[in-house]
Amino acid sequence: MKINEVAKLTGLTVRTLHYYDEIGLLSPSKITESGYRIYDEHSLETLQQILFFRELEFSLHDMKEIMENPSYDKREALQKQKELLLKKRARIDQLVRLIDDTVKGENTMSFQEFDITEIEKVKEAYADEVKKRWGSTTAYAQSEEKTKKYDKKQWKFLNEEGASILKEFGTCRMLEADSVKVQQLVQKWQSYITANFYECTDEILSGLGKMYIADTRFTENIDKNGNGTADFMSRAIAIYCKKDTYNS
Repeated sequence: MKINEVAKLTGLTVRTLHYYDEIGLLSPSKITESGYRIYDEHSLETLQQILFFRELEFSLHDMKEIMENPSYDKREALQKQKELLLKKRARIDQLVRLIDDTVKGENTMSFQEFDITEIEKVKEAYADEVKKRWGSTTAYAQSEEKTKKYDKKQWKFLNEEGASILKEFGTCRMLEADSVKVQQLVQKWQSYITANFYECTDEILSGLGKMYIADTRFTENIDKNGNGTADFMSRAIAIYCKKDTYNS
C-alpha cells in the first residue's frame, strides 16, 4: 500500500507518516526505485498500535521507546487498550441514552454521565503500567527520579514557568527564527527541560521540535499562544540544533 493510500485509510497526513519514518517510529517496508513508500501488512499492524497508543494520549517518544523494548508484548498491550476503550464506549452509550431520554421529554437532571473520573483513573494506571514495564529509557528514568519529589506547589511553579516560555515564543513568532533573541529563547527552553525533567541534549531537543508539529496535541496546545507558534518553535529549534555551539 502506497503512503497516500495509508494516509487516506487512517486519516493521517502524508507529512505525519514521513515524520514517523524520520524518528524511527514507523518506516515503510520498502521504497521503490521510483521513490514510492510501500507499507506491508506488518507496517500497518505497527501503525494500528501507534494509533491505539495515540488514542490513549501517549506521546510519540513514549510510543517509540515502548514498542522498541525487546520485552514488549503487543497482545497484552492490545488487551489493556481494549479494556480502556470499552470503558470509553460505555460512557458514550450512557450519554446517548441521556440524550434519548431528554428528547422524549423526560426531565432527567443527571450529570454523572459526563463524569470521566473513572476513565482517567484507568488511563493513568494503564499508562503507568506500560511505561514501567516497557518505557525504560534514560530520559524517562531521569524524569521519574526528578519529578517524584515535586509537590503541588512545585508543579504549579514549573507549569507556570513552562507556559511563560511558550508565551514568549508566541510573542516572538513574527521574528526571524534564527535571530539572536529567538535562539536565546530556544536555549532557555532547553535549560528549563534539563533543570526540571531530564537532560535535554541537542538530539532530544531536535526530536521534540519535530514532534511539536507532527503531534496534533502538542501543536494545539502550543498554538494557544498564537496560531503558528508550534511551527515557529519547531523551525527555531531546528536552527539551534544545527549549530555546534551557540554564542549568546
